[in-house]
Amino acid sequence: MQKFIKILKDINELIMFKHSIFSLPFIFVSMIVSSAEINQTVWFGWKLLFFGLIAAISARNFAMAFNRFVDRDIDKLNPRTASRPSVDGRVEEKNLLIFIAINAFIFIVTAYFINNLAFWLSFPILLILGGYSMFKRFSSYAHLVLGLSLGLAPIAGVVAVSESITLWSILLSLGVVFWVAGFDLLYSLQDMEFDKSKGLFSIPSLYGKDATFFISKLFHFLAVLFWLLFCMAANLEYVAYLGIFLSGLILIQEQRIVSKDFSKIDRAFFTLNGYLGIMLFIVILIDRVVYG
Repeated sequence: MQKFIKILKDINELIMFKHSIFSLPFIFVSMIVSSAEINQTVWFGWKLLFFGLIAAISARNFAMAFNRFVDRDIDKLNPRTASRPSVDGRVEEKNLLIFIAINAFIFIVTAYFINNLAFWLSFPILLILGGYSMFKRFSSYAHLVLGLSLGLAPIAGVVAVSESITLWSILLSLGVVFWVAGFDLLYSLQDMEFDKSKGLFSIPSLYGKDATFFISKLFHFLAVLFWLLFCMAANLEYVAYLGIFLSGLILIQEQRIVSKDFSKIDRAFFTLNGYLGIMLFIVILIDRVVYG
């Protein structure tokens, strides 16, 4: 039993479960907006709350574990990642593969119980989630593929509630794509020299620090723009627009922190982006409760 608990602890360290905070708020933003449209209430029911959580967690577990499995050869050479459980032997290859398979199975089965569209979309979603791990070996678009992986969350949310894909959910998703890609660029600055030495296709390694900051700022500008368009397409009120404005301020602060001191990338990456997702969920929930 103790050995099993230790394996779970090592896997938790490997997949960094606490970072689910990035995608979960946007799934539920999409679900409450969709429910308010269809049911005239933000509450979409206990069933969808349960299945939504299970689907989101299993999808992320699959994506992170698959990434760690595929990246073992790279991670063992990088001083920043050499102590990961997938590299130092704490999580055996067999156990990691079992974990990946179990989470893929849970995700597909959960999607089946949500609705038909969710079920059929579960297969390409898993392909996209796994695809990120391969892209950085041959394409600098890996940052956008990672953004797309998290950007699927709002579309998954609206599919769960309405079994359809709306314009506003696509706009919300595009905002998430560029938000994630923007902060992934900043995070990748830590590995710029390592990526250069190993021939990996990250934007920092190919184009340098200054270009990375410029592209990251551009992506974050696009994120805010798409979120504004989402508010318009979903007919949200001024409270939601206030949330987008605050999101823009958070992203500006994130850029300032990293541009001044690379050692504070973790603070910008995890703390500020975690606050952004939670804040945006709260203000849009208030918007739909009051004006929906």
